[in-house]
Amino acid sequence: MTLTLLEALSAPRPSTRLQAALTAGTRPDQRTLDALVARCAIEPDFFVRDMLTWAITRHAPGLTVPRLIHELGSANPQARSQALHTLSKIGDRRAWPAIGVRLLHDPDDEVARSAWRAAVVLVPGEERAALAATLATELGRGDRATQLSLSRALIALDEDAAPMLAAARSDPDPRTRTHAVATEQLMADPDAGFAYAIDEARRIVALGPDTGTEKETGTDTGHPDAGQ
Repeated sequence: MTLTLLEALSAPRPSTRLQAALTAGTRPDQRTLDALVARCAIEPDFFVRDMLTWAITRHAPGLTVPRLIHELGSANPQARSQALHTLSKIGDRRAWPAIGVRLLHDPDDEVARSAWRAAVVLVPGEERAALAATLATELGRGDRATQLSLSRALIALDEDAAPMLAAARSDPDPRTRTHAVATEQLMADPDAGFAYAIDEARRIVALGPDTGTEKETGTDTGHPDAGQ
């Protein structure tokens, strides 16, 4: 039966692979664990990957965490990203030291996003401020989806991230300033939506550092970044 299940995990049809992953999670068998982890690194279908993650989490953390940590050193970005995603679902803080600065700054956006999400789940309380400082250096990076992921991670750190966001308001890069302000907007009003927060942040950055005063008085300082 195990051999049949392992073969099904690499079958041509996604529905067959999905059923195999479901079966592996429904009846956990540590003999299939290496195959589940390995399949995560190459599985092209999102829904199958999600089921593979679930199947892995059905095993004892003592078995899964070391295997997933090993995947973090893979040259394959999907292997790193999926391992981080699965570690965030397991929530075992023994994995925290393995994330490190390298993965938080991974050049692959999907890996970095997974690292940010995993980090805020796994970080010990005494290291939250240091994590917020590291994440703040990524403000302004990437496309809308990447920026939203980073904003969510910083918002999850709450008061530990607030000073970093305030400092980023003065960053020389307007993308960094805009992203920082947008994150503050979302932190204050989570229901506003990221698109609105970005638009509002662009207006605030364009008006300049005294935006709060300008909103009250209706004046415009003519800041050199206006219109960006």
